[in-house]
Amino acid sequence: MNLIKKVVWLQFIIIFSSYAEKVQNILFISVDDLKPTIGCFGDEKAKTPYMDKLAKSGTVFLNAHCQQAVCGPSRASLMTGMRPDYTQVLDLKTRMRQKNPNILTIPQYFKNNGYETIGMGKIFDPRCVDSQMDRFSWSQPFKRFHEIPALKGNKPTVLGHFQSDRAHELLAEAKRNGAETYAEQKKYLHDRGGNQVVESADVPDEAYEDGLLNEYAKKTLKELKNSKKPFFLAVGYKRPHLPFTAPKKYWDMYNRNNFKIHPYQKKAKNDDEITYIKVGELKSYNGVPDYDSHSKDISKHISEDLQLELIHGYYACVSYIDKLIGDLVNELRRLKLDKSTAIVIWGDHGWHLGDHGLWCKHTNFEQATRSPLMFISPEINGGKKSTSPVEFIDIFPTLCDLTSQDIPSNLHGLSLKPIMNNPKISLKSSALSQWPSGNGMGYALRNERYRYIEWMKSDTRSPYDKSNVIAKQLFDYKKDPLETVNLANESKYEIIANHLQNELKSYFK
Repeated sequence: MNLIKKVVWLQFIIIFSSYAEKVQNILFISVDDLKPTIGCFGDEKAKTPYMDKLAKSGTVFLNAHCQQAVCGPSRASLMTGMRPDYTQVLDLKTRMRQKNPNILTIPQYFKNNGYETIGMGKIFDPRCVDSQMDRFSWSQPFKRFHEIPALKGNKPTVLGHFQSDRAHELLAEAKRNGAETYAEQKKYLHDRGGNQVVESADVPDEAYEDGLLNEYAKKTLKELKNSKKPFFLAVGYKRPHLPFTAPKKYWDMYNRNNFKIHPYQKKAKNDDEITYIKVGELKSYNGVPDYDSHSKDISKHISEDLQLELIHGYYACVSYIDKLIGDLVNELRRLKLDKSTAIVIWGDHGWHLGDHGLWCKHTNFEQATRSPLMFISPEINGGKKSTSPVEFIDIFPTLCDLTSQDIPSNLHGLSLKPIMNNPKISLKSSALSQWPSGNGMGYALRNERYRYIEWMKSDTRSPYDKSNVIAKQLFDYKKDPLETVNLANESKYEIIANHLQNELKSYFK
């Protein structure tokens, strides 16, 4: 009888152990406006030791592209695994579920499959979902930045961004003068020079909201360690989104004299005006002129000193976030959760730092669509890099595959797990991005060498009609990595352009 009991008990242990190995948690890390200014992505100036170390345990996707280079549309697409033309979130005011009430999100899917799904910081763009950051997605109420109280000894940030004495003085003054709402306080500070585009206050990491978020995320991990359910923890950092505010020690990691302004700040030769979008994001802050980088009037250009300050600030913010990610992953390891947790790190799109005279995102160029993507799975050997074109719509099916969940059949992306096992293979020939201009839309294909773009003037989901094409672009990154010459109408590139055009046509079928 004792022998039978031992055999049954042994079988139970084997079954339970097998089950435990298959159940994986997910740490889902989002970084706002992050371009590949990371050492493991090939940036030699970047000081990002924590992500560089993490890359040795994972797979780095060097040719990953968002589906639309602005927060709301990119995140709606990524979080549902569906292209922007399907989500219909093409701007910063359309609500995702007003257009698609039954659309399925990544955390919602895992929640439906028995996961505890918790979100904090910035995951969806708040302008494109409900006030609960998509209530269908989360097991617990979503935690926004302003809902996390400041730690003892730190003041709450001013407008969610600033910690300088001047900013705190102006905010107190604004309140005394009757400014109650966020908009009123922001206007008061802006009118008095308190809405700066950069800040380097000498404060601890947790004085700014990203550092405070990290402390809350680590606390949440401790609670989840004892959960009977697998977890999906989404942590969304706000830097390096404007304004470039980070503790002084991260600014001090860089010597500004070692930075250079972008060497190519003009429109590409043979290019069309429609490809250069004028946006006011950068100049909405104090210290930035009402600039026009393409004007013949030099006085309307951003000065070299300001450009260098912005570049310095961007890199400082990236190093700040790198440290926070390192601390969060170290806590995961300390809690012995790393062997059962898959990690994904992504930026929602890239960022222009002066190339083509552009700043911010909002284009179909390389600097806007390309963003970091890294997966770490305890079941797959790391230290791998892939140059295969991949898309952010691939994140949803990949997470399903890594956690042995069925992949929803309607998703537009593909699981990248095969590439994680063998980084030499490719699953698709190109990544597809899009950007609206006027009443039309530009569609960009990016393969391992070329970028091909067509700008269309009418309904973007109609059957392909070449008469709707009003502009074309073609860039050869092997010969022209800075996108200085549009080759779309060059005779020697005609075969390549036609091939890519035919590939693009297949999207409209």
